[in-house]
Amino acid sequence: MTQWLKSNWRSKPRIQMPEYTDQAGLNAVEAQLAKYPPLVFAGEARKLKAALGAAGRGEAFLLQGGDCAESFDQFSADAIRDTFKVMLQMAMVLTYGAKVPVVKVGRMAGQFAKPRSAPTETVNGVELPSYRGDIINELAFTPEARIPDPKKMLQAYTQAAATLNLLRAFSTGGYADVHQVHRWTLGFTEADEAGKYRAMAERISDTLDFMSAAGVTGTQAHTLQSVDFYTSHESLLLEYEEALTREDSTSGDWLAGSGHMIWIGDRTRQPDGAHVEFASGVLNPVGLKCGPTTSAEDLKVLMEKLNPSNEEGKLTLIARFGAGNVADHLPRLITAVNEAGAKVTWVCDPMHGNTIKSASGFKTRPFGQVLSEVQEFFAVHNDHGTIPGGVHFEMTGLDVTECTGGAREVKDENLSDRYHTACDPRLNATQSLELAFLVAEELTKRRLNA
Repeated sequence: MTQWLKSNWRSKPRIQMPEYTDQAGLNAVEAQLAKYPPLVFAGEARKLKAALGAAGRGEAFLLQGGDCAESFDQFSADAIRDTFKVMLQMAMVLTYGAKVPVVKVGRMAGQFAKPRSAPTETVNGVELPSYRGDIINELAFTPEARIPDPKKMLQAYTQAAATLNLLRAFSTGGYADVHQVHRWTLGFTEADEAGKYRAMAERISDTLDFMSAAGVTGTQAHTLQSVDFYTSHESLLLEYEEALTREDSTSGDWLAGSGHMIWIGDRTRQPDGAHVEFASGVLNPVGLKCGPTTSAEDLKVLMEKLNPSNEEGKLTLIARFGAGNVADHLPRLITAVNEAGAKVTWVCDPMHGNTIKSASGFKTRPFGQVLSEVQEFFAVHNDHGTIPGGVHFEMTGLDVTECTGGAREVKDENLSDRYHTACDPRLNATQSLELAFLVAEELTKRRLNA
């Protein structure tokens, strides 16, 4: 077997990656990044892998969420705090529904690069290279802005490091105290349109009151005041990934030091491609997006390549089919996994298959379709006796108007009010929390019917 090297991907077919015109500048940036400390550490990645393994067995549940694409211009401490806050609220509700720990993974501190459906875009008869995320080029529609600039990798690293620093402080500094998180959730259910979730919130209150009466308080139970929070992103820009890959001194294994978990997108999962080659050699847990075109044969090859030791928690299969299509595609992939005897964690991404263009011209995602795909995902797993291990949302803690629907009924005509995403539409804070209540109901039903 050929030894894996972090540069092996360079000899494989590469797609969805920029062609840098300044080769000397690219080499200089890669050399500089290679000297920087890794953003995450091997022990953290192993701990996440163990937690994802538990989710694959039904002993935990994954909540993965965050920005479609992180932005340099919109970067702020408040934005990080708000997304972290709503994920804590969602996790509490899901924990109550599932009665198992919720593994919290943000699409944060590295989600800077985006695959695109076409290499160029045309506006008013002018054709320019597509925007590929702030780590590569700029959103402004000018020839200069769309030139890939390797120095943007250094800015992405700096922003990722600052984000992780703040997330670690929030996770352990008291901000994540379970009683405070629940007070925020109670505030959400006091709104008229969210009042139907009040009963579940009150049951959570009763549980916390019982714990306090039994002597389990925030000062006596550290687990009530702190959380484990991990980061993840699509490992699309492989020059950046390679530069931050480090050998773990305790095991000799290779760590993708850019984030705790990396994933391969539906467009870059070619078994002999560069992205699969890179992800096949790192110790981090790896996600694999599975869309309607994923064949059973390809999935078997990919599982063997990405998880040759069949290690629990190593490989997460992220299903993304679109509402109404799950029963047409997920069963063949479940059968392929069962036939291979593969250990995987099944996760539902109900965002990417449900993107539409609204009558007003905005790209959006209807809340009802997002929920429907989650429900279909649970139903298929129930029929096959397999375990739905988590959910994966594009979301923000901000009060944006990018996805239609939800209890507060964002309408097509509201999309222009606060449409801030640089790429795909995100659930806002109230839509995200509402979805958590609805997924918790699915988890409760599954637990009661088990």
